[in-house]
Amino acid sequence: MATDEVAGSVGTSASLSLRLGQTIFSSASLLFMSLGVEFYGYTAFCYLVTIMGLVIPWSFALAIVDGYSILVKCPLRQRGILLIIVVGDWVLSILTLAAACSTASVVDLLLHADGAYCPPKLCSRYQISAAMAFLTWFLSSASSLFNLWLLPSL
Repeated sequence: MATDEVAGSVGTSASLSLRLGQTIFSSASLLFMSLGVEFYGYTAFCYLVTIMGLVIPWSFALAIVDGYSILVKCPLRQRGILLIIVVGDWVLSILTLAAACSTASVVDLLLHADGAYCPPKLCSRYQISAAMAFLTWFLSSASSLFNLWLLPSL
């Protein structure tokens, strides 16, 4: 494959789709977590809110870069910038996975602790939030891998 044909790398329509998916899923995760007014009582939930608050602007900014690159038909192929994007994606991907796992485990613990700690309606919102965080992680790690694949050819 030529460097211009790496699907999912910065400046392609596949990358734009991945970035928009990350933005949508992380926003949904943040929304579902914030609907429960008791989320601040658990460190794992606060951590998820913080990480999703970082992922949303990162993904949205890179979606704008992708959209601009598609519009002017000039994909971003500068080694330094691509390295920053790969490292940023990699770090946020790991943090997102940690947040999703910790949230899912706390929700599971709350559900199996006689139900007194978490009303079912609230826990289901937290579960949906964790699921959206896992989807965000999947798309973020895919973006990172596609860009990492492109990096050695520059």
